[in-house]
Amino acid sequence: MDLETIAADVVDQALQLHRGLGPGLLESVYEAILAGKLAKLGYDVCRQQAIDIEYDDLRFEAAFRIDLLVNGSLLVEIKSVERLSTVHAKQLLTYLRLTNQPLGLLINFGGATLKEGLQRVVNGHTNFGSSRLRVNQKIGE
Repeated sequence: MDLETIAADVVDQALQLHRGLGPGLLESVYEAILAGKLAKLGYDVCRQQAIDIEYDDLRFEAAFRIDLLVNGSLLVEIKSVERLSTVHAKQLLTYLRLTNQPLGLLINFGGATLKEGLQRVVNGHTNFGSSRLRVNQKIGE
């Protein structure tokens, strides 16, 4: 399935979830419900996917965990904080680079509206989404 279609479905389900439950719950609650809603749509969803990394001839098992991995290709990082900080997007970008995936979604359920807490993070691909949504864009794009 097309990565953009997957991303659109994730955003749609996240919007419905935020409208239904509102802000203020634990990240794990939003993660579990969003995973369930996506699975009902037929997606393969892995929660808390452990990722091993190798660096300088050293291997680190379960070095980090991806909140949601949808269809083996879309990383979704879920937060429930008052406001996202730049470190959240940088964290997801690092996850994308280490897993060699092109696209991730950073979704913050803690704000008054989901729109203010939704970011697309793109790993070196310029053909995805609006340039204003990319956290790693170059000046002039």
